[in-house]
Order: sequence, then structure tokens, then C-alpha cells
Amino acid sequence: MAEAKVFQMGFAKVYGLLVSKAQKKGRTKAEVDTVTRWLTGYTQPELDSLLESDLTYGDFFRQAPRPNPDRTLIRGVVCGVRVEEVTDPLMREARYLDKLVDELAKGKPMEKVLRTPEGSK
Repeated sequence: MAEAKVFQMGFAKVYGLLVSKAQKKGRTKAEVDTVTRWLTGYTQPELDSLLESDLTYGDFFRQAPRPNPDRTLIRGVVCGVRVEEVTDPLMREARYLDKLVDELAKGKPMEKVLRTPEGSK
């Protein structure tokens, strides 16, 4: 199966689109950074450095240092796709981030967006 074109795009470009989506709904880049760090385990300096690099969106997820084990608690539909049913592991990671940013854009409080086993019940 051919890799989706989005994974060949520059990380900074795709990330900019996610930030723009959140900002249009009154959220901040800092909040998008927070959910991204929670999901992937990158530090803020690492994230800032990656935004200045030519890293692809696919490699951003492939190289994530500490994917959050609680990311599997992310459920629901984003862009018409049920996140928990995505079979391709790389696409699922991208959909997790899409879903988190979507929830931010919809006004969900940060403590609800950042799932924990106790907080998701």
C-alpha cells in the first residue's frame, strides 16, 4: 500500500495548518504544542527545532521519542474517519493529533483533551 501523500509533506507545513485550524477557533499555538508534546513525547525545544527542519510529517511520527500510552483512549470521528478504527499505525497516529486539535478547536477544555485513564471514564 502506498504511503499517504500527507506523510511526505513537510512537518512544519502540516503543523502550520493544524495551528491555523485551532487559532481560527480562538485557541493558541501553545495549546497545539501542548497536545502535540503530550501525544508524542517531544520536548518543546525538540518541537521548535523540528519546525525549523525539513522533517516530513511521517518521520515526525516515526521518530516520536515517547508516544503517550494513553493516546489509545482517543476515540471519535475526525474528518469523517473513526480514529480507533484506523488500521494503518502511522495514519492512526496522525488521526490522533487531528482529533486532539479538532477537540481544541471545538472548545473542549485542555484537561479533557489530554486524556488519562481516570479522566476518560
